[in-house]
Amino acid sequence: MNILALDSALSACSVAVLADGAVRAVQRQAMARGQAEALLPMARAALEEAGLAFADLDRLAVTVGPGSFTGLRIGLAAARGLALATGLPLTGITTLEALAAGTDPAARRGRTVVALIDSRRGDVFMQAFEADAVPLSEPASADPAVLDAVLPAGPLLLAGDAAPAALDLLLKAGRDAELAADSESPDPVMVARLAAARPRPDGPVTALYLRAPDVSLPRAPVLRVS
Repeated sequence: MNILALDSALSACSVAVLADGAVRAVQRQAMARGQAEALLPMARAALEEAGLAFADLDRLAVTVGPGSFTGLRIGLAAARGLALATGLPLTGITTLEALAAGTDPAARRGRTVVALIDSRRGDVFMQAFEADAVPLSEPASADPAVLDAVLPAGPLLLAGDAAPAALDLLLKAGRDAELAADSESPDPVMVARLAAARPRPDGPVTALYLRAPDVSLPRAPVLRVS
C-alpha cells in the first residue's frame, strides 16, 4: 500500500510517503503560519522524492485535530481536495493518537502515555494511552491545574507541545512523569502507519473539535440622530 500523509494541525507543516510500509520520503517544516502555501508543494516534492505519482497511491491520510483551528482546516481542505481529485480513500488520524504512537516504544514501557496539546486558550487537549498506544480515555479538554487529579495513577510519559509545562506541574505534585523526546507535533510517518493499519474508510473525514471556535460577531451599527 502506498500512502501520502499530511499534517498541519499544530505548529508544523509535514508530509510523508510510505510504500508497502517503507518510508520513501518525508518533508517537514516548523511554521505557525503559511501552511496553506506550503502544504501541497511539500506533498508534490515528497512524491517526486519517492519516485511516485498521485496515480500510484492507494490512500491518503490527514490529521483531524484537535489543534490549531486554521492549520487544521488547511490540512483537511487539502486532503479532501486531493481525495476528490484522485478518487483515493482518505483516512483521518487524530493528533493525540499520532503523538502517542510516535513516542519511543522503549520509553513507553511501564508508563501511561499522555498526549497534551496547548489549546492557546488556557486549557489543554489531552488523551491517555496504554504503553502500546491503545487509548485509555476519550480526547478531552482540561485545566492544566487539575491534571494530577484526572490522569491515571502510576508512571507517565508526556508528549505534545503542552507536555513541558504539564511536566513541571506534575513533578511539583510528586508524580512520576517523563517527557517524550521530539514529540511537539505529529510525525507524518506515524500518521501514515496508523492509516495503513485501519480498514478502508467508507465515510467522510471530519475535524475533531474539543471546543467551539472563538468567533467575535461584528457589532451592529449605532444610529445617531442629530
